[in-house]
Amino acid sequence: MPNLQLDCETVRKVLTGFIDNEVRKAGFHRVVVGLSGGLDSALSAYLAAEALGPEGVWAIRMPYRTSSPESAAHAAMVVQALGIHSLTIEITPMVDAYFAIFPDADQIRRGNKMARERMTILFDHSARLGALVLGTSNKTELLLGYGTLHGDMASAVNPLGDLYKTQVRQLSRHLGIPAEIVEKHPSADLWEGQTDEAELGFTYEEVDKVLCRLVDQRWEVNDLIAEGRFDETFLRAVVRRIQTSQYKRRLPVIAKISSRTIDRDFRYARDWGR
Repeated sequence: MPNLQLDCETVRKVLTGFIDNEVRKAGFHRVVVGLSGGLDSALSAYLAAEALGPEGVWAIRMPYRTSSPESAAHAAMVVQALGIHSLTIEITPMVDAYFAIFPDADQIRRGNKMARERMTILFDHSARLGALVLGTSNKTELLLGYGTLHGDMASAVNPLGDLYKTQVRQLSRHLGIPAEIVEKHPSADLWEGQTDEAELGFTYEEVDKVLCRLVDQRWEVNDLIAEGRFDETFLRAVVRRIQTSQYKRRLPVIAKISSRTIDRDFRYARDWGR
C-alpha cells in the first residue's frame, strides 16, 4: 500500500509549521497536551516541542489508580527527552466519587468518564496557562469512532488527524521517539489489560489498508469484496463503524431558522485570527 508510506521529513515540516501557525495566529504561544505514555500523545508532544520550543509545551499526566506503571514511565521518558514542562494530576478521586453513585456502571461508561475528566482538566489548564489544547487523535481512530466525544477526541488544534495509525508509527520512528513507545501494543489504558486492537477485533495494520482504499482512494465496498483481498465480514464491519460514528466527526446539528445558519450558510473559508 504505497499510499500509506510517508515522506516523513516533508510531513514533519508540514506538521510543525501547522502547529506554529495555528497556535500563534490564534494569539497563543504554548499548548497543553495530555501525555498518556502512548504513541499518539508522544508524537504530538515531539512535534509541538519542535514547533514552539520546549518552553511552549505543557504535558499533563492524568493517571487513574488502574493505569499501567509502564504508561507513567513512558510519559516521563518523553518529558525528559524533550525538556518540556510537566504536571501530574491523579484523576482517581474525581472518577471514583462519581461512580460511587453509580457502582453498577460498566467499563465503557467508566472509560468515557475518565477520558472526559482528563479533557476538562486539559481545558482548565488551557485557561490557566493561556495555551491551546493539542489533539492526539489519529485518522484511524477518528474514522472508526474509536474515541470519546468531548473526551480524547476534543482539542483546539490536532496535528495527527490526517495520519493513519501506521503512519503515526512511521513518523514517530523518524523523529526518534523511543522504540519502547513506538513498538508497544496501543492502549487507551482505561482498564487493566485493555488494548485497542483486542477491543476493536483487528489490527491497525489491517484496518489502515482498508481505510486508505475506502477514504483516500475512494474504492467502493463491492469492489473491495470483488478484489478478494479482505474478508467480507471484516470489510462490512469497518464500513459500519465509519457510518455509525459520523456524529462524532461533525459539529452539533443546528436546527435551521434564519437565513444564515452557523456551519451551514455562515462558514467562510477564512480564519481571522488575532
